[in-house]
Amino acid sequence: MFCRGVIRFGTKVSNHETYARNSSHLAFIGVGNMGARMATNLIKKGEVLRIYDVLPSNSKAVEGAQICNTPDEAVKDASVIITMLPNGDIVKDAVIGEKGILKSAPKGSLLVDCSTIQPQVAQELSKISKDNGINFLDAPVSGGVTGAQAGTLTFMVGGDRQVLSSVEPVLLKMGANVHHCGKPGAGQIAKLCNNLILAITMIGTAEGMNLGIKMGLDPKVLASIINVSTGRSWSSSTYNPVPGIIENVPPSNEYKGGFAVNLVAKDLGLAEGVALSCNAPVPLGAAAHQLYRTLIANGYGNKDFASIYQLLKGNQ
Repeated sequence: MFCRGVIRFGTKVSNHETYARNSSHLAFIGVGNMGARMATNLIKKGEVLRIYDVLPSNSKAVEGAQICNTPDEAVKDASVIITMLPNGDIVKDAVIGEKGILKSAPKGSLLVDCSTIQPQVAQELSKISKDNGINFLDAPVSGGVTGAQAGTLTFMVGGDRQVLSSVEPVLLKMGANVHHCGKPGAGQIAKLCNNLILAITMIGTAEGMNLGIKMGLDPKVLASIINVSTGRSWSSSTYNPVPGIIENVPPSNEYKGGFAVNLVAKDLGLAEGVALSCNAPVPLGAAAHQLYRTLIANGYGNKDFASIYQLLKGNQ
């Protein structure tokens, strides 16, 4: 029902109008390590959720959601559709595949992709969605599984600012910060820059911790010094790669869950591709990429990326 100054997703609006949701439920596609925690926070904060994941066990772990068998089933009659998937090819298949989102998404609904993918793919999906009467935002996140669990994620969003304003209350049920980065694909560019820095600083933290420990320093004392000194970073203070320094993070749980090495290597490859397209040198990013690929070659592909510490530590 239309009201003064409030209209449905997908309708062209003036500068004085906003968008409104037109159904009571959301759809969430992809409930792995990150998606499951994000979906759970939405449910805890009052949202009605239909979910789909290619692994049924992932969906069963999200309590309170209605589990669907296909993406098109999940998005039927949904005003807002959120995807959180491993790579661009999987996102494209989920959106435009045989049983994809566009098969059943209502005209005027909003698709928010929180995956980390190529900016060009985000731009392509934005155009395809628009051609099918669907709004699209690329909205990758930062904060890792700890941020997803706590509901403190940062969303980096590309696309129409007014559409973002309409869905920001939903995003803030999963995170603490929402930043509009610019046109379609801009959120992905911001995310790749962030992950480039993250991957490099994790290696630096692991190198410094390994050096100090091998020289006989108590790891907790060393970590406490770093965290009040100029070496401090998110990798040292929130996600220290040394087991036992910080509780309830993957490094203290045999590097299970978290940000898989396969994914950080994928993101670094994407960042290198973007860097090549604009002639921006990324020598440390390239070196980091090869170190994480070496970690994959040593059997750590499905472990959390902080396991780079184990590679540097060696067998001693």
